[in-house]
Amino acid sequence: MLKSLSRTVSTAVRISTATMFSARSLQPLTRSTLCSPNSGTIRPFSRSLWMMSHNGAASVYRPKLFSSKGFTPVSCGCGSLHTEGDKAFGNFLSDEIKEEKKIQKSSTLPKMSGGWELQQNGTEAKLIRTISGEKVTVTFNVNNSIPPKFEEGAEQARGQKSAENEPDIVSSPNFVVEVTKQAAKHSLVFDCHYPEDEAIHGEGEEESDIFAIREVSFQPEGDVEWKETAYTLNTDSLDWALYDHLMDFLADRGVDNTFADELVELSTAMEHHEYIKFLEDLSGFVKCN
Repeated sequence: MLKSLSRTVSTAVRISTATMFSARSLQPLTRSTLCSPNSGTIRPFSRSLWMMSHNGAASVYRPKLFSSKGFTPVSCGCGSLHTEGDKAFGNFLSDEIKEEKKIQKSSTLPKMSGGWELQQNGTEAKLIRTISGEKVTVTFNVNNSIPPKFEEGAEQARGQKSAENEPDIVSSPNFVVEVTKQAAKHSLVFDCHYPEDEAIHGEGEEESDIFAIREVSFQPEGDVEWKETAYTLNTDSLDWALYDHLMDFLADRGVDNTFADELVELSTAMEHHEYIKFLEDLSGFVKCN
């Protein structure tokens, strides 16, 4: 009798437990279940860079990462996706463009002295000069022309409210000098750059060169790419007397410290102009103008 009663009670307990398990497995996962502290699906998030602090008119705006209308598409009739995030992004770009135009020194590019003719194609530019039958062509590109040291200084200055403490943006691009003679089959090509660790001389000391020659080679005239099959003279281990003669050779053809200074001014103006144009194109793309 007792065994029968015990078996009956055990059966009832198993049926009750199975019923509770079935009901729990059929119940859908709720938001509180997914986002609970013990849930394995929760993970931290980080802010995107464009939402961090910024000096300018747009710095007072701090959009929320999540909102009730976060991914609600807005139709403008163009057939593209538009969200509240796109709207905030577009407003940010409008303010940024206004600030950049305020600090733009001139809408026109500065002219180079010495009779150099400027030919520009987007971010690439050529300066051409003819001297006594010789053609000198200087080619440079403003992309990636901001020195890393400036970028580090700019990051530190962003935390300061005073605009006077912000360093000026200076574009110092690598440039290639191509000297072509009428009777020669090849051009003498110099690969030049602005050294980051430029030596500073005091008063009375000899003025140092603000640019340096990295490599010298003979290349077919007008070739865009540097041919690796041609011998290239690297100046890292070059005799200083030969290096000085190469620098004098360039100076006699108008590529000296004065030219290098003016090239920095021209490149800086070009880089800023292209940056504003990029912001305007980006704004039009986001706003679908």
